[in-house]
Amino acid sequence: MTELLWTGPADASRILVLAHGAGAPMDSPWMDDMAARLGERGIRVARFEFAYMAARREGVRRPNPRAEAVLDEYRAVIEQVRAETGRVPAIGGKSFGGRVASMIADELHTTGDVTALVCLGYPFHPMGKPGQLRTAHLAQLRTPALICQGERDIMGSREEVAGYALSDAIDLNWLPDGDHDLKPRKASGHTLADNLDATAAAVAAHLPEPSTP
Repeated sequence: MTELLWTGPADASRILVLAHGAGAPMDSPWMDDMAARLGERGIRVARFEFAYMAARREGVRRPNPRAEAVLDEYRAVIEQVRAETGRVPAIGGKSFGGRVASMIADELHTTGDVTALVCLGYPFHPMGKPGQLRTAHLAQLRTPALICQGERDIMGSREEVAGYALSDAIDLNWLPDGDHDLKPRKASGHTLADNLDATAAAVAAHLPEPSTP
């Protein structure tokens, strides 16, 4: 069994399984902040760590894996959440975690095992390598999806993403002057709190009321 970190109302009807980014744990300040804001909007969040990240808590430094290597870990967590709650969750994550979720979303949405997909800062390409796109599966995506992206994200800016072929099932929510963590520059007149609030509101509006398994 994977350790789950639950936040948000215990009686919430909507559940979001939220995976961490490649380099930060499930209880990083960013993840804590986002989970709290989602909880304020009536969403119960289940966070977890992939095995490589959990091992770092024991002092075992494992390299970041390829997304394809952890798909089964995410699938197992979804089964665990459904067994514990009796509800069908939405899935998503921050950066790497959202990418992993996007790779299994269609198979699980088709079988009725997930309701929707949420990606917070999607890594459309590796840093500094705009030609290595991670969008092939996004062009055919059928799961209702929300991507919240900073306008100047170094792994997929607004200008770059405008040229990508993406499924009509994907809604893009652009955060003003946001970077990969959705943080704007001070001179922009926007704040990180503003962008995180807007992100949480967009996620709350996107998630449907689930059915029971």
